[in-house]
Amino acid sequence: NSMSVGDCLVFFVNGKKVEERRPNPEHTLLYYLRDVLGMKGTKMGCGEGGCGACTVMLSKYDSVEKKVTHMSIYACITPVCRVHGMAVTTVEGIGSTRTRLHPVQERIAKFHGSQCGFCTPGIVMSMYALLKNCSEPSQRQIEDAFDGNLCRCTGYRPILDAFKTFSCPKGENCCRMKKEGGVIEMEGGMGDTETLSPLDPSQDLIFPPELMISCNDEMVVFRGERVTWYRPTGLSQLLELKQKHPEAKLVVGSTELSVEIRFKNAHYPVVVSPTQVYVHAIIL
Repeated sequence: NSMSVGDCLVFFVNGKKVEERRPNPEHTLLYYLRDVLGMKGTKMGCGEGGCGACTVMLSKYDSVEKKVTHMSIYACITPVCRVHGMAVTTVEGIGSTRTRLHPVQERIAKFHGSQCGFCTPGIVMSMYALLKNCSEPSQRQIEDAFDGNLCRCTGYRPILDAFKTFSCPKGENCCRMKKEGGVIEMEGGMGDTETLSPLDPSQDLIFPPELMISCNDEMVVFRGERVTWYRPTGLSQLLELKQKHPEAKLVVGSTELSVEIRFKNAHYPVVVSPTQVYVHAIIL
């Protein structure tokens, strides 16, 4: 594999292409969303990947499995360089009162799952990411999906009541649910009958086709004033980088790196992200 320098960060946010010339590897995705793009729906809470207020969905094309994968991530600890060649979906991108609420947004509102509202965008995006991976999740999967989201107001019960409407062992034959005229009537968390919009994945943003054929084929390097970010695409490149920069910090989820930088004033001049390195088998 040959090395090449790509000094332009390319990714998509809510279906729109973003190109950043010479990005700063020290900036987080949350900073970029809020302060550069002006998208304030994603919140800054703890700043250390603990409260979930900054949750967004990250989608990438897996060139090995030949499919698009989705995951919920903490934008406050995710370096913006980490999302090169990927698609980010925020709460603004799935629906709004000005256009049309997504069923996840609608149900958390109708079941009184939002009080102060600060945690709500992150909780909505955690559920949205779960539904992208599993359109009919079990109640246990729903509960597990919120392990990383904190709410200081509701006690979680109305949130779970809202999102468990997406789940039933009997599916559409559930005794609490019936469809009439394209809507769902269901007993609400407060005992009233709510009219809910059905989940329709065809209305979601599509994964940008451009990202299936570009951006992840070659090694990229982003050079900031204090930090250089490498993303190799092969094991040989990764080993070569570690030999050349033995002090380099490897980062994948950045749960340690970002916390050390933010709260311990740690500084790592060279960062290597091996997220595009696929090792099928190692024979010792």
